[in-house]
Amino acid sequence: MDRPVSKVREAKLELYRKKGKIHAKAVAGRFNTLRWGMVWLTQAIFYGLCWVNWDTAGSVRQAVLFDIAHEKFYLFGLVLWPQDALLLALVLIIAATALFLVTALAGRLFCGFACPQTVYTSIFTWIEAKVEGDHLARLRLDAGPLTPRKLLLKTAKHGIWAIVALWTAVTFVGYFTPIRELLPSIWALNTGPWEAFWLIFYAAFTYVQAGLSREAVCQHMCPYSRFQGVMFDPATSNVAYDRQRGEPRSSRRQAGTTGDCVDCGICVQVCPTGIDIRDGLQYQCINCGLCIDACDQVMDKIGVPRGLIRFSSETALVAPEKHRPWYVRPRIGAYALLLLLFCGIGAWTLDQRSLLLVDVLRDRGALLRETTEGEIENAYTLKLMNLAEVPREFVVRVSGVPGARIVGDARFSAEPGSIRPVSLTVSAPADSGLSGIQPVTFSIEAADDPAIRVVEKSSFALP
Repeated sequence: MDRPVSKVREAKLELYRKKGKIHAKAVAGRFNTLRWGMVWLTQAIFYGLCWVNWDTAGSVRQAVLFDIAHEKFYLFGLVLWPQDALLLALVLIIAATALFLVTALAGRLFCGFACPQTVYTSIFTWIEAKVEGDHLARLRLDAGPLTPRKLLLKTAKHGIWAIVALWTAVTFVGYFTPIRELLPSIWALNTGPWEAFWLIFYAAFTYVQAGLSREAVCQHMCPYSRFQGVMFDPATSNVAYDRQRGEPRSSRRQAGTTGDCVDCGICVQVCPTGIDIRDGLQYQCINCGLCIDACDQVMDKIGVPRGLIRFSSETALVAPEKHRPWYVRPRIGAYALLLLLFCGIGAWTLDQRSLLLVDVLRDRGALLRETTEGEIENAYTLKLMNLAEVPREFVVRVSGVPGARIVGDARFSAEPGSIRPVSLTVSAPADSGLSGIQPVTFSIEAADDPAIRVVEKSSFALP
């Protein structure tokens, strides 16, 4: 009875075995340069965009701001409201479709170059290397006893990590609370409860994910690594090892008898997730290309062509004559057409978006009233929502019932980003030849811009 249990325990230990902390070797090359270019680009946008101001009709505000308290999203000159939730849904669909397209073309390219986990892990490991030394020095330091020097280095590293994580959290919250208001409130310890929660949570989240978890996020936490296989096919390009060219491996390469792989293991040493690309495609691989940079340097030293490890498809490696260009693959065409379709729908929705919303409510308390002049009056309440960032005047007109007119003023003003309820009385002749409930149409348009116009239907009660 003991033997089967021990086998199960061994299987569990094998499945969740702990390899220890991965200290990847630094490598230079075109893919490493591209990765750091993406780090600089994404972080320049993230850390810098919240400081950009935007002038709208003489009013200066933060250019990009999720103003949850006032239910607005400012994106430079564009202001979105909860009624524009369809645009947000389309943006998410477009992002997902673009991710599927990139994955079908070149595997987990997003993971290797633009994923926030990859970006912040790169930043944190760069700090670690500057404080503790190269990968060998870090390995020796981790394996050594606790000394004053080790304590000093570890404290300095974690202190810098904490500063970066805290500033990242401040920047994140600064997109929801104007950052020029947020910093003084943090300094005065006067932040609101939700601001304090997200500052603490996001700082701790960044510190743990990028500093401590690192590759474990890609290997065990991220769902994308698990379902990426359904978007792959034999023609998908991935970081791949050319087995036909590289095998058999030998540390003493002999032309004609051994492959080009000298079994130096540098491709494993530079891998941020600690895998051996020579074992084939693995879900842990994030397609960062660092093993390509490392292998190319070795190929240069031994005087053979580069590309033993390269971006290539399974078909191109095994049967090059069957390889098809990306533009004739049905899956790529389907993803591309869907992406164009959703982009077109999004552009059309944004173009047709009205800066005026109107809700017409007829007074249910009094069905109708007859005046001494022999006219029938109905009372309405119009809710005018001015979504523009400038004050506007609106002109109201009524049609649908012969002789119908608005009693009193038909011109109303509304402040920017406000909802103004307007009480309105519509009068029509009692002898119009109609009776009962009749359809009536309200036309509301901006006095300074006739293109901003809304037509709403309601009803008019006659005797």
